[in-house]
Amino acid sequence: MCGIAGLIHRGKSSNVGGEMTAILQALKHRGPDSTGFAVYGPPNPGDYVMRVKVAEQEDMAKGHGIHDQISERIAEVEKRLEYHGAKVKEKEAATEYALRYIIAHDGDTEKMVRHIEEIDSVEILSMGNGLELIKDLGDAAVVAGAYGLETFQGTHAIGHTRMATESDVDIRSAHPYWAFPYNDVSVVHNGQITNYWIMRREMERKGHRFMSNCDSELLAVYTADNLANGASLEDSLRSSITDIDGVFTYLVATKDQLGMAKDTMAAKPLVLYESDDLIAMASEEVAIRSILPQEIDTYDPYDEEVRVWQA
Repeated sequence: MCGIAGLIHRGKSSNVGGEMTAILQALKHRGPDSTGFAVYGPPNPGDYVMRVKVAEQEDMAKGHGIHDQISERIAEVEKRLEYHGAKVKEKEAATEYALRYIIAHDGDTEKMVRHIEEIDSVEILSMGNGLELIKDLGDAAVVAGAYGLETFQGTHAIGHTRMATESDVDIRSAHPYWAFPYNDVSVVHNGQITNYWIMRREMERKGHRFMSNCDSELLAVYTADNLANGASLEDSLRSSITDIDGVFTYLVATKDQLGMAKDTMAAKPLVLYESDDLIAMASEEVAIRSILPQEIDTYDPYDEEVRVWQA
């Protein structure tokens, strides 16, 4: 079933980590398997924030040997960062298997990321000047508590609660997805893509990388491919309505925009609230009311509707 949500503040910063935690906690009945956040803080053009996982949560039950493997993987990640001329300015371990780096790098980030992801069980979840992508097993309160998201300040965010239907229950298959190799582009999706394998093979022939077998990851790869070919975010969202088969409602966030698209059948719900200062959307109105308890007017976007908002 899954639940998706997004919010964007116009012209100001807010506690988007705490707001998105409340919204996703209200949607946890729609997706008990995992929760994910893509939150956007103040951008620092000189530095990259890199979120990386070096194991799955379930791996931690395998005994002492896994800790040695994790240490070896982290050492190799940092060795390859150094190899590509990246300087580690800050390092933080949110959990034993998930790390946050702030790095200075002026080389080819795509080449660096691909080299790092050749390490067994290592996946870079996101890299950007403002984006921080966090996802793990458990509900929103559990994940936000583990990763310290309750007080995260920023302008916008998207999030997801996942009920696994056709792929594994693990971090790799959880949303959001980073639109590799683009800084600060992330995607969440509710629905099912029926031409997933056809489009995946097409994207792989173009050289795009996939990290999971979750059909939703295709939307991130598809977005990255469109951006690489000069499309705007709105152009990409509109093209997806005819290019992607299936039922879908999905959100895309960039460094300063939030967009949504619904398919021709509009079978997957989205409720939207818009004011002069804030746009909030979620799969159910109760989630929006978790941060806006006063009387509000909401509406459901129509079939084939595409919207883009500016931070």
